[in-house]
Amino acid sequence: MIFLVFSILSSAAIYIIFKYLDRFKINTFNVIIINYITATILGLLLTKTQIDIFSIYKNAWFPYSIIIGVLFIMTFVLIAKSSQIVGIAITSVSNKMSVIIPIAVSIIIDPLDVLTNLKAIGIIMAILAVFLSVYRKPACRQARRKIEFDPRNIYLPIILFLSMGLVDSIVKYAQHYYVADDILPLFTVILFAMSAIAGLVTKLLRKTSFKELLDIKILLWGIGLGISNYGSIYFLIKALNYKNSLGNTLDGSIVFGINNLGVITLSVIIGLIVFKEKFLKINWIGIIISLIAIYILSKT
Repeated sequence: MIFLVFSILSSAAIYIIFKYLDRFKINTFNVIIINYITATILGLLLTKTQIDIFSIYKNAWFPYSIIIGVLFIMTFVLIAKSSQIVGIAITSVSNKMSVIIPIAVSIIIDPLDVLTNLKAIGIIMAILAVFLSVYRKPACRQARRKIEFDPRNIYLPIILFLSMGLVDSIVKYAQHYYVADDILPLFTVILFAMSAIAGLVTKLLRKTSFKELLDIKILLWGIGLGISNYGSIYFLIKALNYKNSLGNTLDGSIVFGINNLGVITLSVIIGLIVFKEKFLKINWIGIIISLIAIYILSKT
């Protein structure tokens, strides 16, 4: 499905950009702010719905857009830090293996999305894969140059796993009950605008210069990240809303499974080829199990 392909490419691009931000020593938080401003503008350009600022809060989906927007910037900061400290592939696995959380939510809220024995096996395998993929022996400190990982940073992918699972679950809930294709652009406008506002307020509280946001490097990387970020959420919801010729939609568990399988595979390949990331044997086992688990979930 074309929507899932675009969502996968957009999500993988996010990890690549964060890795290059670290390589070029560019202020990640400033880029994240520009990213959300860019995504907000994209939403405004795509929406065909007239925006009434004074009544928009009356929409049933409005509270969810605020919650998702604030959580977005928090998780984006986590993704950036984890990608730079732990590595692009492990961050991607931890992030995307959080798929088990929205899959569970999808099964709970959608009576057509049934928990089968095969799905249960996939979910158990997914949990196991997360811990195996981020595991590091204390002795690895001596081989830090090869692995580029400090075991004390293991909390990053674990927190990311939980936070992304929460975000995706709220997205699924909002999509299932409130966000049809006709209001999707407007929904994303409010979502990303809230993220941008949260970022600007945080910057204000930090008492750092807003002139930094006008740096050409910040602007260019922020715009690139914003396009990728907008595409990842926009096309994911489009895929969740997609109906075939018979008028049937795909189970949320299937959509999340295929999407995460694609992102993990692409991100691992990029991490190995482009960034030369190294792994322990047990990490390889975890990554392999994660791919098998998501494949099982996508086929149920």
